[in-house]
Amino acid sequence: MPPAPAGPPIPTPEPAVITAATPDALSALLATRDWLLADGATGTTLFNMGLGSGDAPELWNVDHPGRIRTLYAGPVAAGSDIFLTNSFGGTAARLKLHDAQRRVAEVNRAAAEIARDVADTAGRRVVVAGSMGPTGEIMAPMGTLTPALATEMFHQQADALRDGGVDVLWVETISAPEEYAAAAEAARLAGMPWCGTMSFDTAGRTMMGTTTADMVKLVARLAHPPLAFGANCGVGASDLLRTVLGFAAQGPERPVIAKGNAGIPKFVDGHIHYDGTPALMAAYAVLARDAGARIIGGCCGTTPEHLRAMRAALEDTPPGPRPTLEGITAALGGFSSLADGTGPATAPPRDRRRRRT
Repeated sequence: MPPAPAGPPIPTPEPAVITAATPDALSALLATRDWLLADGATGTTLFNMGLGSGDAPELWNVDHPGRIRTLYAGPVAAGSDIFLTNSFGGTAARLKLHDAQRRVAEVNRAAAEIARDVADTAGRRVVVAGSMGPTGEIMAPMGTLTPALATEMFHQQADALRDGGVDVLWVETISAPEEYAAAAEAARLAGMPWCGTMSFDTAGRTMMGTTTADMVKLVARLAHPPLAFGANCGVGASDLLRTVLGFAAQGPERPVIAKGNAGIPKFVDGHIHYDGTPALMAAYAVLARDAGARIIGGCCGTTPEHLRAMRAALEDTPPGPRPTLEGITAALGGFSSLADGTGPATAPPRDRRRRRT
C-alpha cells in the first residue's frame, strides 16, 4: 500500500521567490573557499549513543535533544563547514514505520532548531543542511510511489526544516531519478536552495540503474537545480572516487559533492564496524579534492576523529593532479567491481582482501 501522509492533503502554495541578490549561506561560503568539509555519519554516532536497532533516530530530536546537540557538536568541533540535521528518515513514509507519520513537522523542525543553535554558537560560519533521505518506497510503475506523492511528502518535510532554520536542504542516498526530481520540486515549493546526492552502489550505478552521466544530465534539466550534486554512501571510498571521476568527465558546471563511507562494513562483536582508519579517510579526502569535488565529507562509519584527519590533510596537502584509477586503488584499495557503470555489462567483483587501510 502507498504511504499515507499525515492529515489532510497538503496544499500547494506558490513557492517563495529565490533571488541572486541575497546569496544563500552555502553559496557564499563556496565563493570564499576552494573546498568545504562536510560532516560524517549520523547513524554510527547515534548507535554509539545507545540508539537501538529498528528505532527511529528522528524521534530523538524531541525525546533526547541533548544527545542530538552532542551529535551536531562533534563535526563542528572537528572542523566541518557543513553538517546535516538528524532528519534523514523524516518523511511521512519513513515515520509511518514507527506510527509517527503525523509528527513530520514536529521532528523535522526540532532537528533544525537544535542544529541552528549549534551553528550560531560555533564562533565561525557553519552551514546547516536539512537532511532528506529517500521515502523507502519504489517509484511507479514498479512500485506505488508516484511523483506527486513523493513531492508532497518531501515538501512537507522541507517546509518544517526551513521553518526550523536550516540554510539549505540536503537530499541524499537517492537511487531513482524520479524521486530526485520530486525532491527538487519540493525544494522549489518550499522556496529553499538545495543539494542532492545519489548512492552509486551497484557496479557504478544506483540501485535503479542511474549512471554518473545520467545524473549530470538530470541535474542540468531540473527547473530548480541543486547548488551542488554528487554521491554519498555506496560501497566504499574507492568506488565513490571512481564515481566522482565519472562526474568530472562530464564537465559539470555545478560543484560536486563526495561523501564516502569509512571503509567497508564488517560484523564485529554483534555490531557493524567500518574498517576505514582516519589515515585512509584523510587520503580519500585529498584524492576527492584532486578528483574535482568541492564539498567533501564522510558517510557511514565516519566519526569526528576521521573528520579531524580529513581536515588536516586537506589543509596541509597541496593540490595535485587528477588521480588515476590505479592511484586510487593503490591508496585506498580495490574497487568492488571492474565496471564503472558506463558499460552494458557488470563484471564480477575483485577480491577486496588486498585493500590497504
